[in-house]
Amino acid sequence: MAKTELKIITDVLISQIENRLKLVDIYFTDKIEKIVPKTDQIIDWNDISNHDRWMNFQRQFSTQNSNSSDKIYDGKFLLLVPGAIDSHVHFNTPGFEERDDFEHGSLAAAYGGVTTVIDMPCTSIPPVTSLHNLQIKLNAIKGRSWIDYAFWGGISGQEFHDQKKLEGSLQEMLQAGVKGFKAYLISGMKLFTDLPYDQMLQLAHLIRKTKLLLAVHAEDKSLIMQRQQQFEELGRNDWQAYCQSRDDKAEASAVARMINIAHQSDCRIHIVHLSSRLALELIRSAKAKGVKITAETCPHYLYFTQQDFENPQIAASLKTAPPVKNEADKEALWQGLNDGTLSFVTTDHAGCDPEKEKASQNFWDIYGGIPGVEHRVPFLFSEGCKKNRLTISQTIELLSTNPAQFFNLNKNKGSLTISKDADMVLVNLWESEFIKAENMHSRGKYTPFEGREFTSVIDSTFVRGSLVISRNWKSEVKIGFGQFLGNEIR
Repeated sequence: MAKTELKIITDVLISQIENRLKLVDIYFTDKIEKIVPKTDQIIDWNDISNHDRWMNFQRQFSTQNSNSSDKIYDGKFLLLVPGAIDSHVHFNTPGFEERDDFEHGSLAAAYGGVTTVIDMPCTSIPPVTSLHNLQIKLNAIKGRSWIDYAFWGGISGQEFHDQKKLEGSLQEMLQAGVKGFKAYLISGMKLFTDLPYDQMLQLAHLIRKTKLLLAVHAEDKSLIMQRQQQFEELGRNDWQAYCQSRDDKAEASAVARMINIAHQSDCRIHIVHLSSRLALELIRSAKAKGVKITAETCPHYLYFTQQDFENPQIAASLKTAPPVKNEADKEALWQGLNDGTLSFVTTDHAGCDPEKEKASQNFWDIYGGIPGVEHRVPFLFSEGCKKNRLTISQTIELLSTNPAQFFNLNKNKGSLTISKDADMVLVNLWESEFIKAENMHSRGKYTPFEGREFTSVIDSTFVRGSLVISRNWKSEVKIGFGQFLGNEIR
């Protein structure tokens, strides 16, 4: 379908501010061309949140569109939001594709209302720690993504034998368009090892020169390994031992050290998948003092607590690093989203073959990862917006606007604005869905959300004006439609 063909999506509600909405038609090609109000009235979400009131609203404003020369989609008075951006996924291509790959991961993302992902550097072979390795990854992914994608660059312990070479690699990856750099304070990966604090400080000084950010998996290795050794010597291989070894103090200790490194280096440092109130309070205090420190969290930390490990049906699928914490931590994270202490919500999407890697009776040996890219958007509308923890506009900011700005994608992504990419998602806030692993589109079909009800459903996803997935219309694209959001490597 030609990019110049004008299309219209009619009768959609778009966010104005807080919980106020406007009914519009949107004209688009690959870009948003025009937004035409259907009424001057501003609609309050509370006036239509009830299904019967929403139906009455439809009857009040329903009109017959006589323009048959354009490609028209009936928006059915659903909420239209900018395509979501998930900046923390592990799609594993190339290398660990028995766990997940770009074909399945990107399709799951589209079904989840995600139009752009930023893939992590550590779970592919080779890891993206150099321009050469980035080129291998780009070649492997070519023609295999349904949605747009970018990459993180990575720095593991193996790179620190030659600091001059490391600095050159950072600059080369910067020129190729990576959106940030990722490192670990504790890692279980042989091909992507962790860094001690002194090397992390050196790295922060180097990354500051690139003007990008350093994202860190922040748990204190010495605390965790000491505790794990003690538990294993006692024959403890249960979930309680795992969670106690990686408790809130292990996270907070590492976060405190990273705040100090951010202060010393003036480097932008971002803490990934924050899980605890203790660490959140450190982030809040440091940000108030002007330290360049930010953080994200994930749906599982906002929904589950360690009590859920008592449920044998989901205990293995819920294992991540860091593990979920307790009720007070969960509520603190929601507050952190509400007050801006946390910048956005990601998934840390990391699937596996559950029959092989989630089946051990030894909790230490169970693979730690959840394939969540398909569930984040409906989750946040269901548990955040519809339970009055967040407004509609806050939910959109956390899913789309904030990550677009954070990773300098906001020239084309992150909002429903004229001349930006027509990355658009129809969300049905009046329909519910029970989550079932068998319906997932990622390769690893398991989830701790099994059987949970989300009261919001993704209806359709458009990427650059083309329909990728829909409950009602036929897809207009084929696999490989997704574009690399970086620079050509010569």
